[in-house]
Amino acid sequence: MLVNSICFCSNDDRIGRQTRLLVIVHILLKHLMFSIADNLENVRQLIKKASGDHGRELNEVRLLAVSKKQDADTLYAAMEQGVSSFGENYLSEALAKQDELKQRCSESQWASLTWYFIGPVQSNKTRLIAERFDWVQSVDRAKVAKRLNEQRPACLAPLNVCIQLNIDAEETKSGITLAELPALAAQIDAADSLCLRGLMVIPKAGQDESLQSESFRLTQQAFIALKQKYKTVDTLSMGMSADMAAAIAHGSTMVRVGTAIFGKRL
Repeated sequence: MLVNSICFCSNDDRIGRQTRLLVIVHILLKHLMFSIADNLENVRQLIKKASGDHGRELNEVRLLAVSKKQDADTLYAAMEQGVSSFGENYLSEALAKQDELKQRCSESQWASLTWYFIGPVQSNKTRLIAERFDWVQSVDRAKVAKRLNEQRPACLAPLNVCIQLNIDAEETKSGITLAELPALAAQIDAADSLCLRGLMVIPKAGQDESLQSESFRLTQQAFIALKQKYKTVDTLSMGMSADMAAAIAHGSTMVRVGTAIFGKRL
């Protein structure tokens, strides 16, 4: 639709096919940047309003851009609008984007980025996750924690870890129960190459407001207890595009937002 609205001269001797293609790409990227800029502004205002409505401090709630299924051009457009934290679910896809962006970015741009792995962690992929990410927000097994600790390069700072809770006990969802939390937290806290930072949760989809609120409340209680026990704990990763305001009301310190920034994935 956007491309069809562009009027090109029909003289192929003057404007070749390749030139026209470059023009199209340039206009589409410019349109993408404007869309992301508008979307980010809306998300930031929503976070600001929800924070103010519930007595939260300015900048207490961080924004994590969930960039799965988005290409490197899209991430770069988001970077130009001030985004520096990206959450990825799929390892191979994430590594390809990291490699492309590293070639494209200046050293200072690349150094400013923070990479979060937020998808299910498979044991056979822990080495690359330990080597290429700054955070893992989806640790839910002692075996995974052990491998990440052993495989984190000594030249890097400890890997920041959030434990994923399955707060609604969904059989198809990753995460541990509240009863399993103390043992896994103690293991991570004792690991030399890991830093326990907090909890991550994805409440059951489609819940009514009261059930969702209860899931958030239980998670908030668990976070407060964990924070009181471990001095490194400061992150409650809770809330996504559709429920970030409710999550902020229940103490979230980080919202993971994809659709509201990048639009619906194809």
